[in-house]
Amino acid sequence: MTISQDFPPHIAWQADGAQHTLPWHSEAGNAPPKRVQEADDQIPADTAYKLACEGTGLLWRGDFQNARQLLQALGRRIDRARERAEAKKKGADKGTAEQPAQAFHHHRQMQAQRARILGMLLIPLDAGFSIPLRRAPDVRDACAEAYGPQLGKQPFAVSLRELQGLIGAHEWRKKGVEINALGARIHPYYGVFSPVRGEYVDLVAQAPLPSAELAFDIGVGSGVLSAMLARRGVRKVVATDMDERALACARENLQGLGLLAQVELRKADLFPEGRAPLIVCNPPWLPARPSSPIEYAVYDPDSRMLLSFLNGLAEHLAPGGEGWLIMSDFAEHLGLRAPTMLAEAIAAAGLEVAGRIDTKPRHGKAADRDDPLHAARSKETTSLWRLKARA
Repeated sequence: MTISQDFPPHIAWQADGAQHTLPWHSEAGNAPPKRVQEADDQIPADTAYKLACEGTGLLWRGDFQNARQLLQALGRRIDRARERAEAKKKGADKGTAEQPAQAFHHHRQMQAQRARILGMLLIPLDAGFSIPLRRAPDVRDACAEAYGPQLGKQPFAVSLRELQGLIGAHEWRKKGVEINALGARIHPYYGVFSPVRGEYVDLVAQAPLPSAELAFDIGVGSGVLSAMLARRGVRKVVATDMDERALACARENLQGLGLLAQVELRKADLFPEGRAPLIVCNPPWLPARPSSPIEYAVYDPDSRMLLSFLNGLAEHLAPGGEGWLIMSDFAEHLGLRAPTMLAEAIAAAGLEVAGRIDTKPRHGKAADRDDPLHAARSKETTSLWRLKARA
């Protein structure tokens, strides 16, 4: 029962005395399980948990709603195992406080382990994105939005955890995220960073505009900052991104807000050609390695995007122009970035700080004392740095 080496990747398993295969898909780029067996409503949760921990994928053949319940049961067993491990670790390390960076890496390790185990519960999808299971929901629209129509031309398998993420993203896309500073909703696509932390949008709404002629929005994402600049009266915004999904998401949002005529969307790595009196960038805030493509909106390995933006800013600013860098100091409080690193990088790029606007986060985790990263989150500040080329 090994996976096929063909492309696209396949899962393979034995059932009814025969060998079966099915194409595998993972938006996160995860490899298919090397061992797979069929499972249904009769499998005990403890047995499923043991198999998943050992790396055996469970291709579900039972009731879909029972699969959802099993996934929840697996989650509870993971949590109990983690609590036992942490209690044992605290006992062994009594009197030794865990450093913020250690807490962060431990938290990510636990998240990855949880995702790996939960990702072992697999769901088959028929051509056209229908689920051939009892009491299965209609996920055709959600899958078509995330996967595109090409993938739906043949059956394939996907993890139930990923499928639930698609369903949730589909609902978010329909409902949208209320952006108070815009007085409107932004509708994020699956895999595009959702502007649920509205404080950074508020900073762009408040900062004094150096010019209303032209602005560059670097890394447009959902289009929320381009929309904010256009609403503030900037006559032309050139917005860039390397992700086709983000560009499509931004286009749809700007069209819905009646602002697309003011915004030109371009596929580009950071800066478009030319200079602008205002250049805005909200790079990923944490200098860590993403574990999947979707995490590139959160994690910036070795601060590559941040440093590339700073090092290229001066040559793309019009005389007297400003670059607005939106950053959180969460990484500093986690011990992932030296407190002086950003100031030193700004100076090394030939820039100076013309001003800074700060705000405190308002999201739920900032006040959640049970969050493993609460010590760092409680001190976090989000800032808009107004940067100019040094004379």
